Amino acid sequence: MNEQEFAELAAGAALDALSPADQQPYHAALAAHPEWQPIVDADADSAGFLADGATQAAPSPDIRAALLARIAVTPQDGDVVLADSMTDATPDETTDAAPVTDSAFAALGGEDAPKAPAHRLRFLFALAACLALLVGVGAGAVAINTYINRPASVVALEDIQAADDAQQASVSLESGGTATAHWSASLGTSVLVTDGVPALSEGETYELWYVRGETPIPAGVFAVDDGSATAVLDGEMHAGDVIAVTVEQAGGSPSGLPTTDPVVVIPTA
Repeated sequence: MNEQEFAELAAGAALDALSPADQQPYHAALAAHPEWQPIVDADADSAGFLADGATQAAPSPDIRAALLARIAVTPQDGDVVLADSMTDATPDETTDAAPVTDSAFAALGGEDAPKAPAHRLRFLFALAACLALLVGVGAGAVAINTYINRPASVVALEDIQAADDAQQASVSLESGGTATAHWSASLGTSVLVTDGVPALSEGETYELWYVRGETPIPAGVFAVDDGSATAVLDGEMHAGDVIAVTVEQAGGSPSGLPTTDPVVVIPTA
């Protein structure tokens, strides 16, 4: 991933608009290129500016009083009340208002002028209110859904980065890519982020290991997508563990022991 592609993802992240599929390469690229953090900070500042830019305006007290007065004298049986204007209405002037007579309807449009059923008007009002509410909460619902459906590896990485004892270490690979391990001893959790790692042939997979002393402990398998991956290691990490990766058959080593030399070795002590 180049810097321009990362900037596009960072803009989406600032608006909480990244899909789960985009979150993984975004976090992987940021972990592999910490020098891109200013892009993230700038986009976050811009999003905050947009959110704070709209000011709320309170309605005029006269408008509120006129609206309440009109509601107070409006019949609930579908009859229509005539008034010179809403802005001129006051509570005292409208309390004696009466329903329009047939002659008034005739003056407006004849005796056959249709009168809107009250239940239909109320339905249309409720429908309009619901539509306005949906528009208002739609963007928020998308953001919440995206946040809730984050991949487990992304959630684990965020938890580690928020921990007081968060640590990380990176190594360069023979393939030209990089691998960065993130861990927190207090959480007992670690995440491996790779960038520029070659995809394997069919029937092969990358397997994660905790090497504790001389004992390798399997910690799950992962695949790369366009050279990148963010994988949380299974099991609890212990202080001093070495994080390693080997190439194994699909599904992982059947014996529970590495069958190839490691392609990634990252000490945590």
